Amino acid sequence: MGQSLLMAAWASAFEPRDLITAQILLTRDDTETRRRWLNARATVGALLDMGVVPVVNENDTVATDEIRYGDNDRLAARVAQMIGADLLILLSDVDGLYTADPRSNPGAVHIPHVETLTAEIEAMAAGPNAGAGMGTGGMATKLMAARIAADAGCATLIAAGQSMEAGQTLGADARSTLIDPATTVQAAYKQWIGGSLAPRGRLVVDPGCARALPDGKSLLAVGLVSADGAFSKGDPVAILDGSGAEIARGLVRYDAGDLSKIIGVRSGDLAAALGYEGGPVVVHADDLALRR
Repeated sequence: MGQSLLMAAWASAFEPRDLITAQILLTRDDTETRRRWLNARATVGALLDMGVVPVVNENDTVATDEIRYGDNDRLAARVAQMIGADLLILLSDVDGLYTADPRSNPGAVHIPHVETLTAEIEAMAAGPNAGAGMGTGGMATKLMAARIAADAGCATLIAAGQSMEAGQTLGADARSTLIDPATTVQAAYKQWIGGSLAPRGRLVVDPGCARALPDGKSLLAVGLVSADGAFSKGDPVAILDGSGAEIARGLVRYDAGDLSKIIGVRSGDLAAALGYEGGPVVVHADDLALRR
């Protein structure tokens, strides 16, 4: 019932500027399935070429717990990534990122600019700050969205959204947090792997492997320390170093059962461990996206 009222409101807001709006409903499955991702990108691009403003929302009618975003921040980031946007604007009930929750901690310091999303920056949203933001999209999800956008070469602006006046929210004197994009932008295919796919499992690698992956090397069985998750061949997995930090995501070449047999196994011993001839590559460099 609310969709028609929502779109009527958007149409009314854009009408004075002679702009037409069009609704697009997506699920996470639409961005995780490559063909559907490409189709969605083509549709958004065609609308923009015609001067139409797409209004994107999650398709709650068909979304399930397994294929839903659950927050509009990451949905917005994946759409920004999809179309190659320069700037992602996320509106909240606070005017940007703070070192602590400003509503409960008077000593919280506002952070106007973030050059690189480090673990320390992300940790600021893991405590009381995590609840900041309307709906299910708190500050933690906004930083997750900003990382997706940054990896795609897109900056993120987090600002207060209570005012309907753009000048108050986005003007030069308005308080906000600008998060810079990554200096090195990955190809669209790797952006899709790193930013649009939810990992089905986790692989922990040894220090040598963790150092080699940023140099464009593939993940080999000998470099594995452990693996967990119920994944199949071709599924996305998260790749972690020994400290538990996620360093990459990729498409795995073995299912979980077979991979458990070859953890740390050298190439020459793979056939004996598997019972068939299998290659040493667990995640090929071409199917691997580094986390910044």
